[in-house]
Formats: sequence, C-alpha cells, structure tokens
Amino acid sequence: MLHGRLATPLLVALLAAACATPSARPPVPAPAPTPVVRMPEEVRALWVVRFTLAHPDSVRAMVQRADEAGFNTLIVQVRGRGDAFYDGTWEPRADALADQPADFDPLELVIEEAHRRGIAVHAWVNTHLIANMDQLPKAEDHIVYRRPDLVAVPQPLARELYDADPFAPGYVDRILEYARNNRSHIEGLYTIPSSPEVKEHVYSIWMDVLERYDVDGIHFDYVRYPAPDHDYSRTALDRFRRWLEPQLDDAVRERFSALADADPLAYTDSFPEEWDRFRRAQITDLVERIYHGVKQRKPDVLVSAAVFANSEDAYTRRYQDWREWLRRGILDIAAPMAYSVETSVFEEQIRTAVETAGGERVWAGIGSWRNTVDGTVEKIEVARDLDAAGIVLFSYDAAVRPSETNPDGDFLLRVRDRAFRGALTSTEQ
Repeated sequence: MLHGRLATPLLVALLAAACATPSARPPVPAPAPTPVVRMPEEVRALWVVRFTLAHPDSVRAMVQRADEAGFNTLIVQVRGRGDAFYDGTWEPRADALADQPADFDPLELVIEEAHRRGIAVHAWVNTHLIANMDQLPKAEDHIVYRRPDLVAVPQPLARELYDADPFAPGYVDRILEYARNNRSHIEGLYTIPSSPEVKEHVYSIWMDVLERYDVDGIHFDYVRYPAPDHDYSRTALDRFRRWLEPQLDDAVRERFSALADADPLAYTDSFPEEWDRFRRAQITDLVERIYHGVKQRKPDVLVSAAVFANSEDAYTRRYQDWREWLRRGILDIAAPMAYSVETSVFEEQIRTAVETAGGERVWAGIGSWRNTVDGTVEKIEVARDLDAAGIVLFSYDAAVRPSETNPDGDFLLRVRDRAFRGALTSTEQ
C-alpha cells in the first residue's frame, strides 16, 4: 500500500494511463518563458551548500560576494537530505530553516537577488542521498520515517533484511550501523534507485521546482549508487529477478528459480555483469525521464549534473554512466568533480569529458577547498585551454570561511584578480 504524499504522483499516472484511449493525444505544452539570464560566454559558477540558504542575510551576502568576485552562475543546494530549502510540495521544510518565518523562501530570494544582477541560478537537487548517518532529520514526515521500505540496503545485510518488516523498529538502525562502520565509501542513507516510487518521487520534486521557480537550470547530484555494495533491498533483488528471467533459457531459469527461493542473492551472485547493467540502467532511466520532463515544460532550462570525474570509477562502481548521457543527449552539461590538487590529474579528467561530447557540454569542477589560489587559477587556465564551457568551484561556503590557507576569507576575490579580470565585461567590473 502506498503511503502519504509519495503515493499521489504515481496514482495520478496510473489513473491517467487507465483512462487514456488509443486515439488520445497528449496536450501540447505551453511555450516556456525565456530565461531571465542567458548562458554566458564563459560560465564562472559556484556550488553553494544549503546552510548558506538558512538565513536571508547570508543569502544576500552570498549573492553580493559572488557578484563582486566576478561569478555569473550560482548552483544552490535546495534539496540536501530529503528536505526542502524552498516552498515545496513533496518534502518537509529543512530543519535548518526552523527558526525562520514560514514565508521565508531561500530559493526565491536567491533568484530575486541574483537575477537583478544578471547572475544565473541553478537549483541543485541531491538525488538519492536522503540522510546523514550521525544525525537523522527531525521532521516526522521525512521519507526515512514515512517510507523506510524505500531505503537502500547494503549487500552484507541483504539476507538478514530480505524478509524483515521495514517499518519494524531496528530496520533502519541496522542500515545506519553499517553506514557508520563504512564511512570511507558511504555518506549516509540512500533511496532505492530501482524503485518506481523513488523515481516518481524524485521526478515530482524536479517538476515542482521547475514549475514554481524561474530557475535557469536544475542540477543533479548524488545521481548514483554509493558503492558496489548497494542496493540489495528486497525491492531491488525482486525487480532484478523479474528483469533477468526473460533473458534466460528455460532450463537455466527453472534451476535459478529454485535457488532464489532459498537464497535471495542467487541471481546477483551468479550474474554479476547483468546485475551491474541493471543498476546502471536505473540511474540512466531516471536521468532520461527527468531530462525530457524538463524540456517538455521549459526547453531553455539547462539540465546539468555533478559527476564523478574518474569516468571509469563512475561507470563501474557508482553505476553513473554520464558519458553515455552526454552522447545520447539526455544531459546538457556535465560538471566533473575533478577535485584533485594535482593539475595533471585534473587535466586528464576534464579532457576525457571534453572529448566525450565537446567542451560546450562541460563545466570543470574544481575543489577549491583543497587547492590554494595558485592551484585553483592554474586549473581554471587548463579548463580554458581545453575549451570547457566554464568552471565551478566547490564551494562558496569554504571559500569565504577563514582558514589556515584562507586567513582573510577572501579566496574568491583573489581568484577574481588572478583569473577573471580579463574575462569580465565592462558591466561586470
């Protein structure tokens, strides 16, 4: 049985399908408005982590600092951990906004402040990561509490949890315990990528943001599996079995059907290549559906994604086939998170992205929190030499926070003076 608001979009879709006639044609979407901010010749972007959006003053200061430092694009995190830093329909208001008045809408304020300065705004949506492992959300209607059956399961717990009741006390605790003991490769709790309800929920979030706000783009993050040891939930295992069985001959199918009745991992253990292909397809299917949903409603809104810069690791261990997304035209922009301090590694990773689909489809992600100003400027120049369409620094928040390598918190201004002066137009200077 479906629960709460998650049920609504799926139910609507099923009812629509049931009522459709063979001759019915989908309605022609209304023309989308032209974006307020046109794509700049060189994108100079900042990833802005959600906590900067927790107060109106910090929002305004962020936009002003970005403008003063010559940045023309803001990628602001509006869905961090299954919550909303905007006036949303599908998820609870973020805990960090608890002390703010109910009418404070961080995304709306960012757009208002940025657009009047000619700065583009992209809404950054974390896809499958829904909760930190050390501090669960407070909202009682958070997906972790409402739908624990949609939480991804690691392989070592698969047999134990296959027949367990996800709503029983202790179910999510076991998954949390595993995450805490494997911090090296798991960031927290994830949703099940192969679940139709999860896909519908994420799709609804994107369309909600798209239709309510005058964003210039929407940005995927965590659009992947955390690691190869996920997801072994009952939902995933059963769906994989149904996906695989028609591809097997009768004798093999009969033999494995008996084995799977005794061991839920019989198929995944015996068909590892197919299992990887199945998981990869779940991520790609979601990206493709969302891309077409965006373009049908507002064709000029960009769809971008923060992706693992090591494309082989992305493909084999995260099931994130972003190069194929670019080739198929179901992603406008890839932003490889090339966070290495080694410029040679950065160059190799950005070159791979550029060679996949052309520089106009690539924004080079730079881990400025790990780099000096010198290292950051060097990487900006490399990205320009490779004809990437722009750069994105991670993150605004780290760049304005005083630290040992940034004692005055003026990292962005120093990057501007070294890398952007020649690129700024007369109106930007």
